[in-house]
Amino acid sequence: MHDKKTIEDINVSGKKVLVRCDFNVPLEDGRITDDNRIVGALPTIKYLLGQKAKIILCSHMGRPKGEFNMKYTLAPVAKRLSELLNTTVTLAADVIGDDAVAKATALKEGEILLLENVRFHKEEEKNDAEFSKKLASLAEIYVNDAFGTAHRAHASTAGVADYMPAVCGYLIQKEIDIMGKALSEPKRPFVAILGGAKVSDKIGVINNLIEKVDSLIIGGAMAYTFDKALGGKIGKSLCEIDKLDMAKELLEKAENKGVKFLLPVDTICAKEFANDTEQAVFPTQQIPEEWMGLDIGPETIKLFSEELKNAGTVVWNGPMGVFEFDNFAKGTKAVAEAVAASGAISIIGGGDSAAAVEKFGLADKITHISTGGGASLEFLEGLVLPGIACLNDK
Repeated sequence: MHDKKTIEDINVSGKKVLVRCDFNVPLEDGRITDDNRIVGALPTIKYLLGQKAKIILCSHMGRPKGEFNMKYTLAPVAKRLSELLNTTVTLAADVIGDDAVAKATALKEGEILLLENVRFHKEEEKNDAEFSKKLASLAEIYVNDAFGTAHRAHASTAGVADYMPAVCGYLIQKEIDIMGKALSEPKRPFVAILGGAKVSDKIGVINNLIEKVDSLIIGGAMAYTFDKALGGKIGKSLCEIDKLDMAKELLEKAENKGVKFLLPVDTICAKEFANDTEQAVFPTQQIPEEWMGLDIGPETIKLFSEELKNAGTVVWNGPMGVFEFDNFAKGTKAVAEAVAASGAISIIGGGDSAAAVEKFGLADKITHISTGGGASLEFLEGLVLPGIACLNDK
């Protein structure tokens, strides 16, 4: 990955700077229930304030399907930002309309304007050139600080970079630095943990990581596809029958590369998909017909924890079981504890794994929790992220 220019590599003082943030925060009755993403944007905004830039922030929220739907207004975000920064953050009534243009034109140094939800226009997700041009015309410099949407080629994440100098903010810089370094020069042993429901979602990631890691730990429902491929009996457990050949190929590839491929050895099973239901532990490849696996078993926890003990770098994406059910969260919790205790450089790729680590109160023992689920997966796959590729190289 080329080194990309950051806000510090360009003169922003007195300039109008359009910053793409990720303010897609959870709301209940118009109240923000978790402002982590807003707090995450503060270092970049504060730097720009210190440089006396004229700041124009933009973000999406939810899926308003390309129309003005005030259920998805950024008004609560403007309010929270004003409180956190102790200064007025003005909300424009639109994105590229008369109000946005008037307010952007009137901006003075050290003032902040937040545009309304960019996804109120269907052109945003289509990366429409005219729309990108109009958005870009509000400012002189573009800063992308939204890693969570860096894997999408939308107007506000990539399109506007065609019309002005484009650099990254502190959040994206941190993601590129930490995740990039972990993949290119990992402290060894390098262990990757992959979980979640489907092998199909992670084929690219497994393929890419087999080239880089010393061990690969597989948990979650995706493990049953591998078990079945190895001739095991998996009962009613989730399985992607059309991916059995792929699973065999991945196992062979790992063997040829000398990568340790760890699958669960025992499984906590249930007869129905529910929290309060009878449990039983079976060897992973001997699950009786009417049972389904919902979490990794006690022997597997020992096996995985042992492997993590001496790790130098750990990358984790996807839970080990149905961690939303407390009775089937033991595996995910134990792995989270093992990662936290390992002393390794630990990176968690957004989504469910991040939620699990927060739930178990271990977030502060993890080196880096990525702000983007889909983006971090594509990063681990070795794919080019349009929202980063569009930025100027150093």
